[in-house]
Amino acid sequence: MNRFEIISKIGDRYHVGNTENGEFSYVQALKMVGDDIKNYQKGTSSTTKHQFLDIRFENDRLAILVECKNKFSKWSKEKIQSQLQDYVRYEKAYSDKKIVAILAETDGNEVWTWYGQSVIIDDAHKIETESVLRTFEEYEDLCFGKVNDKIKVVDSIKNLNEMLHSDGINEKLRSQFVGTCLLALKNGLVYSDVKATLDPKSGKTLSPEKVVLKNIKEILEGLLAKSGSINKASKLAILNNKVLDDQDVSSLTYKELKTILAFIDANVVPYINDKNTAGQDLLNLFFTTFNKYVGKSDKNQAFTPDHICDFMSKVVGVNKKSRVLDPCCGSGAFLVRAMTDAMDDCDTEEERDTVKKEQIFGIEYEEGAFGLSSTNMLIHGDGNSNVVQDSMFNRAKWIEDNNINIVLMNPPYNATKKCCDPEYTKNWDSKKKEDPSKGLHFVEWVAKHVSNTCKMAVLLPMQAAIGNSGDVKEFKKKMLDKYTLDAVFSLPTEMFYPGAAAVACCMVFDLSQRHSKSNKETFFGYFKDDTFIKRKGLGRIETSDSEGNSLWSKTEKHWLDLYKNKKVVPGLSVMHKVDYEDEWLAEAYMETDYSNLSSEDFQNVLNSYLSYLVKEGIVYED
Repeated sequence: MNRFEIISKIGDRYHVGNTENGEFSYVQALKMVGDDIKNYQKGTSSTTKHQFLDIRFENDRLAILVECKNKFSKWSKEKIQSQLQDYVRYEKAYSDKKIVAILAETDGNEVWTWYGQSVIIDDAHKIETESVLRTFEEYEDLCFGKVNDKIKVVDSIKNLNEMLHSDGINEKLRSQFVGTCLLALKNGLVYSDVKATLDPKSGKTLSPEKVVLKNIKEILEGLLAKSGSINKASKLAILNNKVLDDQDVSSLTYKELKTILAFIDANVVPYINDKNTAGQDLLNLFFTTFNKYVGKSDKNQAFTPDHICDFMSKVVGVNKKSRVLDPCCGSGAFLVRAMTDAMDDCDTEEERDTVKKEQIFGIEYEEGAFGLSSTNMLIHGDGNSNVVQDSMFNRAKWIEDNNINIVLMNPPYNATKKCCDPEYTKNWDSKKKEDPSKGLHFVEWVAKHVSNTCKMAVLLPMQAAIGNSGDVKEFKKKMLDKYTLDAVFSLPTEMFYPGAAAVACCMVFDLSQRHSKSNKETFFGYFKDDTFIKRKGLGRIETSDSEGNSLWSKTEKHWLDLYKNKKVVPGLSVMHKVDYEDEWLAEAYMETDYSNLSSEDFQNVLNSYLSYLVKEGIVYED
């Protein structure tokens, strides 16, 4: 097919060229963003010639790169794949879009396609099922999935939770049990038509359900042994003794166990693809939402929604060089998101392996949550997860030795004395039962033990941003005495629904210099509307436009643009100089956007006020 046919098939409206013949020059493109192509060339004579991509397509989140050859058989496969890899590397430097990379014949019909995480151009990562050209919209669906797919995944949570409830699985055990089943199913567990058999070790007959549970244990042991995982013994103890040997699980009948596994196999496993970003996103959505749903009995549980983890990871710019720590990692949502974003930036399988094995770190104090985070990381392809069970305050040297340059965290807001820094709590009076700093002392402690080049994005309650007295004020001062408050985002009021009721904001700190020395204004974002809606029994879910495109995707891009370019928009963002005595919230400094107000809004306020007056008996009819 010729170039005209290729452009017509993928979509002329998305075609972008910056040279006269329609090709795309990465020399010009990188220069436009203040960069130099030489920074991304390998230095060999051949790669310096790779500057002009034949055809490029883009929208606000996806770039499609097409390099044309007359016949593949006339070219060295290694050379043309290497050429396309160069263009992928330039594209990653030029934009933050997902990438589809294509080699296409102009004297034939053969097409080779790569997409997903990292976009490594070789035979092993080629998408064998994609041998013909698609439309731009179809490639979007492949890379991002549809909102409808996400709703289907979320819908399955209610049915699965009800199934586990009816089978007598304790609420606090359900999420860990589901994660353990996911791991086993992903790694070849057979659960249908299982017969009773003799245990070679004991010589006793094992019932079918005991055979299945035994096989799950063996799969888990094999995964941890293969990975060389740190803390292998403690992880196995939790996954085996605390989950598979729990009375609720061990008392399941074979029929009940098979039904649960079949449901997970049909409704969740199809979305597990650790080579594909969309698959990881859907799986993490399932995992974090399930945790929130089954944890509703504990109103202090604040599982960070996956889309907020994604936003915060992009705010601090996680990439393949990042060394990321979450010292209060809970179910591991921040760690999974950081790992996904870092691997998206990789060019080779070796770089991906390095990210998974050496660059993602987590600490979790509570045993159940530690099991969740370990399982979550294993499910997402990280078999050597550097997640440890301990108090972060015992891990100062471990943190320092790992040269952390990114921190993503959601510390406990009302932590009891045993969970806080002993050096801090020794001065508490006997009446103090919970952390009076509202989580700020966790942030300040971590900041002291990571690299001074580190950037931190932390979720804290509004009280930590508003407070200008007591311990909150003291720790705000400690932070600004050493570090810069780069940004604060006011986030959706019911972000943690149906878990914790806390209203949270995200604070971003630059640890390279103290606030007064940086002498700059802080960015404040009023990011209260993420376009998610509440759905009974399922929490807050993503919405779409009339064509099925995610509204959150557009919102996130807008938020990031406002922050990265420090744009002031009435009703959304403001820049303001603050110190430790000030409120750290957009609401305190932002201009009101009156352009969207209507007479109907005015009438609604009057009606609400009148209703209040009637209710209080101030106004009444004679």
